[in-house]
Order: sequence, then structure tokens, then C-alpha cells
Amino acid sequence: MMHDSFVHKGKRKILVEYLRHKIGISDENVLSAMSEVPRHLFIESIFEDFAYEDRAFPILSHQTISHPSTVAEQSELLQIRPGEKVLEIGTGCGYQTAVLIAMKALVYTVERQKDLFDFSKKKFRELHLSPKFQSFGDGFAGLPTFAPFDKIIVTCGASVLPTELLKQLNIGGKMVIPLGPTDEQILYRFTKTAPTQFEKRNSGLINLFRCWGIRTIRGDKVLTRKCVEKLLWLMFNFFKPPRQKFFEFSPPLRRRGILRFPWELKLV
Repeated sequence: MMHDSFVHKGKRKILVEYLRHKIGISDENVLSAMSEVPRHLFIESIFEDFAYEDRAFPILSHQTISHPSTVAEQSELLQIRPGEKVLEIGTGCGYQTAVLIAMKALVYTVERQKDLFDFSKKKFRELHLSPKFQSFGDGFAGLPTFAPFDKIIVTCGASVLPTELLKQLNIGGKMVIPLGPTDEQILYRFTKTAPTQFEKRNSGLINLFRCWGIRTIRGDKVLTRKCVEKLLWLMFNFFKPPRQKFFEFSPPLRRRGILRFPWELKLV
């Protein structure tokens, strides 16, 4: 079993400085939460040494944990204040949930993958984390029994806007969600200004590695999820990128407000 050592805490401090100076995160509540939550405890032990790099890693049910910059930017867009009710659609492995709890939000979270639901529930118990409510089911239906919510975060993209979620927002509430075609999702923030009126903000392009994989540079082809998983396994177990001979990884260009995949793959 992995533990949270001084080494891990030191790596989190480095990660927070990266998020602050390279990604442009300025919300101290977000940065404090990211420095507190042990990300390495939410992933497989084989990835432990890389847990605090800006990368996504495979988890159960053929999903991935979002890279830290994605978690930080989505959390910052929510503008959470302590004590606010936050609905999270897509618990995943529980890392984003833990960050929201560390931000002192009252978190209601829904996951549709049973393996991930069971994993996150066990992980919360081990780490003594207590979401206000955790549910297994269709997240896009929301949780009308507990509505309205001050904030809603959708961790996995949708092709169309789930209007049922907007109905469950308080006046003045915000929802952050990636929308659009599967290979070119746009991150939006909706602010509810009246019972049937919303302001929409475009926060930039996001390639959702967790849901759809990554896009190659050459030929503009999309790697299948199984190929991505095999590639990750090879990379972390047999190669030391970027010095291996078959392919190399180059860091993506990152700009404030634009979320991208953790690396670009270039065949050599």
C-alpha cells in the first residue's frame, strides 16, 4: 500500500508552482487543495513516480484520471466558496472529488461505471473523505432530489448540452462542462442569471484524453483507446521517454484557458 511521504508532499509543491506559473492558476483555494490531495493514492502504483507530472493515467473501466492542469482549470472556473453545494458528474477514481472536498465544498457526486463507483467509495473511506452524497447512476439526469446546486462540474464531455443539469442550478450558479464533437471538445462555463436565462463563456479547446484518447501529429489520426492503454503500459514499464528509439513525446503548447492532452505523440 502506498503512503503519503515527504517526497510526495515535495512533488505536490512543485506541481502547485507549475500550475501557478506555467498554467496561470491564481485561485489560492484551488492551489491549496491541489497541494493537500495525494494524487498518487488514486492511481496504480506503477505510475507513482509520475503522479505529480501533468499527465493523465489509465484507471478502471477504460477511463483515465484527468491531468492536474485540467482539474485545476475546471475547479478555478467554478469559483467555489466554502460551504457551497457542488454536483459532480463523473466521480471517476475520486481525485477531482477529493480536490472539491479540500476546497470545503459540499460535494454530491455521481458515477455511471460500477467499477469506478466501488473504487472511489473505498478510496474515500480509506482517506477519511466524506462527500455529502455519492451515487451510482446516470449523471446527466443530475440529482433533482438534492437540487438546487450552487455549482455543477461535468468531468467527461457531452455531444449535446444536458439541459436537465441547468435546471438544477441556483440563480447565480455556474456549470462547467466540455461540449462538442468527440475529438474537439470546447470547455464552457454556464452562469444562471434567471430561471430560464444563462450566460455562456467559451474557455477554450480541450482534447478529452479521459474519454476519447489522444490525437497524433502525423496524419491527424486518432489512436484507439486500447492502443493508448498499450502505449502507456510500454512507456512506463519498458521505456524512458523521450530517449527511447521508437517514438518520442513532446510537451504540448499550453495557454491560459486552453486545456490540451498531456503529450503529443510523434512517430520517428
